[in-house]
Amino acid sequence: RYQDHARGRIAFVTIDNARKLNSLSSAVMGQFTALFGGLAADPALRAVVLTGAGDAAFIGGANIDEMAGLPGPEAARAFILQVHGCCRAIRDTPVPVIAAIGGWCLGAGLEVAAACDMRLCADSAQFGMPEVKLGLPSVVEAALLPSLIGWGRTRRILMTGETFGAAEALAWGLVEEVHPPDLLSAAVAELLDRLLEAEPRAVRIQKALIRAWEELPMSRAIAAGVDAFEDAWTTDEPKEAMARFLDARAAAKPR
Repeated sequence: RYQDHARGRIAFVTIDNARKLNSLSSAVMGQFTALFGGLAADPALRAVVLTGAGDAAFIGGANIDEMAGLPGPEAARAFILQVHGCCRAIRDTPVPVIAAIGGWCLGAGLEVAAACDMRLCADSAQFGMPEVKLGLPSVVEAALLPSLIGWGRTRRILMTGETFGAAEALAWGLVEEVHPPDLLSAAVAELLDRLLEAEPRAVRIQKALIRAWEELPMSRAIAAGVDAFEDAWTTDEPKEAMARFLDARAAAKPR
């Protein structure tokens, strides 16, 4: 569903498979990537909020019933590339994607959460990467975890498959905010208000630049920032935004 505001449009995407803890089957993943592809093409879009249906889970992982029936390596590769496709669709969306996490966030669900730009969770949320307990390594966007929580914690949770709670997720830097479940939506709304205060094209440029920073050596990352700053001036957005700021500052000065 959408919410239209004076300064743009917000999309709310819900993984609606509560009976299976919102697990990611091939069918769900196909719908997910198609939906995010459409969102990415919307010039009025300002942000996306991603959540799971019900209170039990954000995303409980990839669908184990489907994985158990995979006939061999080629089918396994095709399946995991679909998981990667969901994460990449989030990262390729040119506006911020916010994960609103309640309940279980496991395996592929944690990879999806890591692919989001910001993560807020309920204090009842539980996280983990239990793949090794099922004979599988944690892969694809699990590679994002070291930059969020450090190598030591990443090694521990990937090699033990243990779960951890919202307090640990906050202390480690995996999530930015923790709230009681009944206050999570309000916290997301407050964050959206802050995003809408920013200039829309500047936010899109910033997300693209952050993506580039993740993969570039420092000298090239700085050079990419110079290019992004120049690109910002190809429209009137900076001039108009700074003019509004200066007018407001002048009006606020005592006379």
